[in-house]
Amino acid sequence: MKKEVVIKVKDLHKKYNGELEAVKGISFEVYKNEVFGLLGPNGAGKTTTVEMMESLRSISNGEISILGFDVRTNIKELKERIGVQLQSSAFFEELTVCETLDLFASFYKYQKDLAEIIDDFDLQEKKNTLVKKLSGGQRQRLSIGVAMVNDPEVIFLDEPTTGLDPQARRHTWEIIKKLKQRGKTVILTTHYMEEAEVLCDRVAIMDEGKIITLDTPQKLIENLLKSGFKKERVRQLADLEDVFLNLTGKSLRE
Repeated sequence: MKKEVVIKVKDLHKKYNGELEAVKGISFEVYKNEVFGLLGPNGAGKTTTVEMMESLRSISNGEISILGFDVRTNIKELKERIGVQLQSSAFFEELTVCETLDLFASFYKYQKDLAEIIDDFDLQEKKNTLVKKLSGGQRQRLSIGVAMVNDPEVIFLDEPTTGLDPQARRHTWEIIKKLKQRGKTVILTTHYMEEAEVLCDRVAIMDEGKIITLDTPQKLIENLLKSGFKKERVRQLADLEDVFLNLTGKSLRE
């Protein structure tokens, strides 16, 4: 069965000051109900690409359509149907979790049941807590919850587990898996390769403004092995993070 394309990027360019070209003619598609990873070292152009997709940054040349909407001409309609979790979320520190969700929900015509969001993101015990008193993991869960207030079809997550401890990181993975189970399409940027391997259906790896490869994580690994690649050190069946989680448990510490 043919997959439904929900995001189409065609020959996308981004130039700054007419000279520096951060994105150099990339093209790709994202399918409905897919977790699509955009990976790359610092300065590769992935954040610029995502910000153009979110209509937060202007496009120099090329096309982006999301859910059939041109991001340059249908910004208002598009923003009703996408959710954006930014890497650095600026909340009002003196508002509670409930008040924060209610504020962001007021920006949309359609609002998801906020009690359901609080439950989904394990914020029940913190719903009346001021934002300034939240831990890093709680604040990160709130930022993803804020991205869900309009029950979006497409969700952008920008390095959602950066700075989190192993328990909070694994818990965030489960949240992302749950979004996929509910039929959402997720665009994920991350520096954690294990995270991309566990969560993503496909990944695009960028470098110097170009996509240098795009495929499923397993296929990319298989292609590397077929090329004759061998690790200097064979990975064991468990790693130090597994030891840490086995000794300290997988439950959230808050």
